[in-house]
Parts: sequence; C-alpha cells; structure tokens
Amino acid sequence: MSETKSSSEATNPLGLSSIPSISSEGLVPVGRRTSLRSYLAALWNRRHFILAESRAKMSGSTRKNILGYGWMFLNPLLSVLAFWFIFGYILNSSRGIDNFIGYLVIGVFFFQYTGKSMTGGTGSIRSGASMIRGFQFPRAALPISTVVRNFLDFLPSVVVMIILIVVIPPAEVITWRVVLVVPVIILQTIFNVGLACFLARVGHKIPDLVNLMSILSRFWLYGSGVFFSIEDRLSTHPTLLAVMQFNPIHSYLTLVRNSLLYGVDSPTWMWIMGTVWAFGMLIVGFLFFWRGEESYGRL
Repeated sequence: MSETKSSSEATNPLGLSSIPSISSEGLVPVGRRTSLRSYLAALWNRRHFILAESRAKMSGSTRKNILGYGWMFLNPLLSVLAFWFIFGYILNSSRGIDNFIGYLVIGVFFFQYTGKSMTGGTGSIRSGASMIRGFQFPRAALPISTVVRNFLDFLPSVVVMIILIVVIPPAEVITWRVVLVVPVIILQTIFNVGLACFLARVGHKIPDLVNLMSILSRFWLYGSGVFFSIEDRLSTHPTLLAVMQFNPIHSYLTLVRNSLLYGVDSPTWMWIMGTVWAFGMLIVGFLFFWRGEESYGRL
C-alpha cells in the first residue's frame, strides 16, 4: 500500500486527483516563424518597445561624450568641412555646381542617414544576441529600431541643415517647395527600413560583412553624387550616367536639392523611381528577413 502511495506521489507531486489538460491552441514553439499577418501584428504591438530602445541607444551613445548630443551636429559638419577642403578646394570638383556648400551639406547629411542605417542594420542581430536569447519578440524589431534611432538623430540635423543653407553665402531663398523635403525623408526612411532588414539577415549569415560595411558605404558615397555632379562628370558616358542615376540615394539627394536648394520642380520620373525604390526595398527586405526568423536564435 505504501509503495503504491509513494509511486502515486512521484507521478503526481501536487496530490491532485487528476491533472488538468491545457489546450495548446494558438501556441507556437519559441522562435518559430509565424504567419506574416501575425508577425506584423506582433511587431505593431511592440512599437513602444522599439521607440524606447531606440531612445535608450541614442542617449547611451552620447552619455559618455563631453559634448553629448552636440556630436549629432558636429559629425556631419566636420565631414562637410573635410569634403569641401579636399573636393571643393583642392580638386575643384565644385565647378559647374551652384552653391557648392549647400550642395555638399545636403549630400553629406542625407547620405549619412542611410549609411548609418545600413551599417547598424547589418550588425543588429548579433548585437542583440542577448535580447534574442532572453525574450520572445519579432526579430525585425532590432533592425527597425536601428533605423528609428538614426531617424531621431537625423531630424535635428535637418533643421541645422536648413539653417546653414539659409545663412551661409550664397544664401538661398526658401520657396514653398521646401515642404517636399518631408515626403523625401519619408521615402528614404522606408527605404532604410527595408535595407536594414535585408542586411540584418545577410549580416547574421556572414558575420564578416560587418567589417566590409565601411568600405561598401564609401563606394556608395562616391557613386551617389554627394560632392560632385554625376551629370556633369559623366556627360560623355551616357550608359554609365544612366546606371549612376538609377542609384536610389542619388534620386533622394536630387529631390532634396531641387526642392530646398534650387527651388525648382523635380522630374516626375525621379519621384516615381524614389517611390519604387522605397517600397520595393521595404517589401523585399522585410520578407527576406521574415523568412529567416527561425534562424536568428541560433547565434
């Protein structure tokens, strides 16, 4: 009798007459990729977490610096100064460009926005390894939070950029087209999200890609017309010019320069190309990342 009782206690330590069954409906194994609709819903439910983490990283990166948030403005300004000295003063690449300083300011500020999102997105999965192991959440929150952080850094820079264009000679007269900068920023942000998601999965598969990002970013910088006009430099090479104009960053830079710096209308095809690049990269990059959801826990 005692042997029977002890055996019963071993199999039922709580002393319950029967062990209740719990439905497993709606439950999925940890790390399992859910349907796209459920994934998007879960990502939307964690939007406050994404914003909070982006703000925490933004404040954490400046807390140890003496100038703090001032580096958000100083970094692009120093880059503008360096590019102006080398390309504008020494190499004289400013010829044929009206208001080269404003041209350069827009190019550096807007390119760095995408460049930082590209670099941060590539290493976002590996840098968030401890969070992935400890919590269950849509992994796309990591590259998206990188873009959100860079977006929060970028917004004050846009204000500084507009002030510089108005103040530094030759001072430009701002027209109503300045409002068109807003949709360009939205399109570039959408593009950055898709690019960060795409590179996050690639960077997870190929860890060495993080070390190559600075070199790839530099190639992209030189091919985007940041500090010279590709239309003037490549006027005798129509095929190469057409390829360079297909560059999404060149489209965004041209749209901003026409709207903010020169006060002229941009061609319709350029707006269409910028829109196609933005939403095309978002769809491709996000779906590519989502399909690798189950692999991100195995770091």
